[in-house]
Amino acid sequence: MGAANRTSMSIAGTLAVTGLTPLVWGSTYAVTTEFLPPDRPLFTALTRALPAGLGLLAVTRVLPRGEWIWRAATLGVLNIGAFFPFLFLAAYRLPGGVAAVLGAAGPLFALAFARALLAERPTGRKLLAGLTGLAGVGLVVLRADAGLDVIGVLAGLAGAASMSAGTVLTKRWGRPEGVGALALTGWQLTAGGLLLLPVALLIEGAPPALTSENVLGYAYLGIVGTACAYWIWFRGISRLPATSVAFLALLSPVSATVIGWAALGQALTPIQLLGMALALAGTLLGQAPASPPVRPAAPGGGSVPLNDLKAVTS
Repeated sequence: MGAANRTSMSIAGTLAVTGLTPLVWGSTYAVTTEFLPPDRPLFTALTRALPAGLGLLAVTRVLPRGEWIWRAATLGVLNIGAFFPFLFLAAYRLPGGVAAVLGAAGPLFALAFARALLAERPTGRKLLAGLTGLAGVGLVVLRADAGLDVIGVLAGLAGAASMSAGTVLTKRWGRPEGVGALALTGWQLTAGGLLLLPVALLIEGAPPALTSENVLGYAYLGIVGTACAYWIWFRGISRLPATSVAFLALLSPVSATVIGWAALGQALTPIQLLGMALALAGTLLGQAPASPPVRPAAPGGGSVPLNDLKAVTS
């Protein structure tokens, strides 16, 4: 087997493993409705992030130093601390389908951020992939009676932009020498959870009394849906183009719909099946390599392509 084939298989394997994260995230709706107390979105976000982050810090025993203190805080805000509240605000003020469609705009935001921060030129194929995935998610989750709320729409777009910016910055900054993806995940979850702590207490008050079902639901979201899922996500970002990882997020609403049909007895229509096919097509189209960034003209004339992202990351 040639080196090119081994590389292709390695990339395909990494994509498959990373794709498990949005599939797991798709279970969040079913777990929330079936196992968690109602009307406590910020407490749920806090419970997902902070215990998982502190647990990973205890396991890895590595703390950020120097410039990575503010970098970890920035990534924690973008990927967790800001993203979760925007996500829940959109979910509460909009029909679930509208909120999911706004979230599906994430790959298009990622293309824009990758152009600005990584010097990746978006190809026509990736733009088509983003629009195809957005249309597919719309067919899966939108209903004819879906209403709009300005604050909810802005929150949904802000959440998609926040997560996309965090994904691209995670790729740009990489990791400190000798620090693994597990430690980086712990830093971000802890930073995001610490931001959420005062917000949740001020807005929602003291934590609610929890039943055994609630505890099981929070344990699943914290361990599987957050600690493990985000570790796999950040590991994928370190090995794949940021925009390729961003397109995998289109699998989340598809997963949520399938779980709703299989576990909650929700209907699944032919239009939704068509939408799933389009969302999957957008995900696959989005895995095409971006146009390589180009250096400024060299002293001898011409330009030098950058065939890997290391040259444009700090």
